[in-house]
Amino acid sequence: MPNKGFFTQGVAVLLKESVTLADLERLLTGFKISKRKEEFENWELGGPALVLDYRPEVNGHVSVDIVDRPWPDNMGDPKSEPTLFAAWSMGHFGPFAWPESQKRAIQHCYCWEEGRQIAPQHRAFLRIRTSYVFGAPESAPVFPEDCKPADELSFILRVVMALLRHPAALCYFNPNGEVLAERKSMERVLAHYGKAKLPPVDLLANRRIFKFENGWTMTDTVGMQQLDLPDIEACFHPDRFDLNDVGQFLANASLYLTEAGPVIKDGETIDGPGEIRFRAKSFKEGLWTPPRPTLRFRPEDGTTPPMEFGFENPAPKKKWRFW
Repeated sequence: MPNKGFFTQGVAVLLKESVTLADLERLLTGFKISKRKEEFENWELGGPALVLDYRPEVNGHVSVDIVDRPWPDNMGDPKSEPTLFAAWSMGHFGPFAWPESQKRAIQHCYCWEEGRQIAPQHRAFLRIRTSYVFGAPESAPVFPEDCKPADELSFILRVVMALLRHPAALCYFNPNGEVLAERKSMERVLAHYGKAKLPPVDLLANRRIFKFENGWTMTDTVGMQQLDLPDIEACFHPDRFDLNDVGQFLANASLYLTEAGPVIKDGETIDGPGEIRFRAKSFKEGLWTPPRPTLRFRPEDGTTPPMEFGFENPAPKKKWRFW
């Protein structure tokens, strides 16, 4: 249900206690604050906020608002919590956020295990959201033709890094990619990807692991829609591949798509772990929640994936190489 509209990007900073607009102003001195909003009617839609200039020439702004309550992971019920449900469906908690995104982020917090205990301690949060329609007439486009998701996310992460300096800040939470991270590790990730001039996919899309009863394993990404790309799934038998190698395959494939775009078609293969080719097939929905389009891979190693993975065996097509 969520999609890009009023907000094109949206992440959060989890807090152990609420903060003030004055606190935010001190942290955001490196940004141009174009508006301050102290009054609000529905916290679901927006709390006390500062609006920052992002691309003012096309009405691009970033809203940073304070929500003095825990993250609403259930995202509301249309009958008992209609305002919360409507806010979620309109993307106010992230254009690709789904119910229980924080729960799944905690379950799959492999790179920062302390986050599993730290994130549930939060009692408030900050929302950081990009929009091109603040104060714009109804006839204005929802976002400009030259909208660049990677640039939006880069700007947002700069804002996040500034906000994480507050003593009440616990961690970064990206509900669209179901990612939790603390500031020190974010600094390392941003420096690493900054040198390569690539989007910091580790802070945008989580990599998860699922074991199936048939003995097969599936790893996937969640969050690549923020870059207008499908998520990636890899199905394999764990006796034949090292899990870390498959995780690196997902990372490399994600980076390849951020540079080349969604160019890998059904039936095409790319280099995989152990010098094995992995064949692709696209799906409207992934094998696991949340609902989103995925590009699913299977190894060309002589094994036959179970029927539940939805693979066929098309004739070989063009091969892609990205490392």
